[in-house]
Amino acid sequence: MPRTPAHFLRRKPPFFHLVPLRARRDGWTVARQCHFLAQLYLTGSVTTAARAVGMSRASAYRLREQEGAESFAHAWDSIFVPPGMEHRSTAKIDWRKVTNPTLVWWVKTGLVRPEIWQGRMTGTRRKADNSALLRLLRRHDAAHRASGVEEAEW
Repeated sequence: MPRTPAHFLRRKPPFFHLVPLRARRDGWTVARQCHFLAQLYLTGSVTTAARAVGMSRASAYRLREQEGAESFAHAWDSIFVPPGMEHRSTAKIDWRKVTNPTLVWWVKTGLVRPEIWQGRMTGTRRKADNSALLRLLRRHDAAHRASGVEEAEW
């Protein structure tokens, strides 16, 4: 009886927010973060995935623990959710704890996801983070109303 390839038992990485880091040539770039998640999906091994992107296993776990890496950690965890259990893996964002500078960062960088085809990462897909934009606009409107400034007629 043929065995099912291991990556069929895992889920493809979802869209996630990039971990905000200083720009370094040898650091965790956008491409490395996406490529790491793609390799983690394909191999199921943190060590192998980290080696594939030229980083260490310890560095990958440090990246996961960085401030602002919650979305990356959720994408990492969701790869290993068994099929049929997806509804339990959705992480809810506590919007009360998200600061305005974080929302601005999310709006500027958007969401990214590695594209995987035939067992290889073929690129990255980006999309706007509309939830963060709408949340930021709502907060701006509330602050404007609270300031007591009259709105101009259009």
